[in-house]
Amino acid sequence: MLKKRVIPTLLLSKGRMVKGKQFNNFRDTGDAVSASRIYNAQNADELFFLDVDANRIGSSFELLEKTVKDVAKECFMPLSVGGGIDSVEKIRHLLLAGADKVSITTAAHTNPDLINNAADLFGRQCIVISLDVRVINGEYTLFSHCGNQEINQSLRDFVLDMTERGAGEFVISSIDNDGMMKGYDLESARLVKSFTDRPVIISGGAGTFMHLVDAFKQTNVDAVACASLFHFGDNNPIRARSYLLNQGIPMKLTK
Repeated sequence: MLKKRVIPTLLLSKGRMVKGKQFNNFRDTGDAVSASRIYNAQNADELFFLDVDANRIGSSFELLEKTVKDVAKECFMPLSVGGGIDSVEKIRHLLLAGADKVSITTAAHTNPDLINNAADLFGRQCIVISLDVRVINGEYTLFSHCGNQEINQSLRDFVLDMTERGAGEFVISSIDNDGMMKGYDLESARLVKSFTDRPVIISGGAGTFMHLVDAFKQTNVDAVACASLFHFGDNNPIRARSYLLNQGIPMKLTK
């Protein structure tokens, strides 16, 4: 049986960590390198870095690259990096900087051939597709550009297309649940799991460890991503893993 993962998410703006609600109203939450050092000491399974400015107001790719280099010097767990990644060259630069995976959202819609090319060059294990969704008229609707642009393609068709093109993993994020700490949108994860055989990570809404249990037991996702849960409470990956193990969730082994 594949072990489950708990993944802290660090949102970046101008090189600093931020956190918002429903992809808006971001506030500073500290230094990314210092936080990464702490998560490394707490044996986090993986770290997600997402530049929230890149496809929203524009940002410096060089600053993102530098942040990844600085973090990679301090940390020894897999790093996934996203935000404005729209070319093979940017992917190459981030992997050379120390990233293990890249997370692609907007460019997967505007230039889907990038997924084919990147998977062929770097291997599909490096390519993560992020799915930003909200419910509109009872249907899950995809968005790009940090939740600002609606996509006229069904969630099912997009996941099937990305799987065929070489996506190695999917992250499903509920815009409506993001930062609210009231639990994940479990139905969205169930749907994505039914559309693809690739690993699926759920993101957006965790506020208690029981929300993580619900995600694993009710949707069979492969990992849970958490930001507010770790930023705004006395919680950390060590406690999360212990809680999940006590609930019978098979966790990925750490050192």
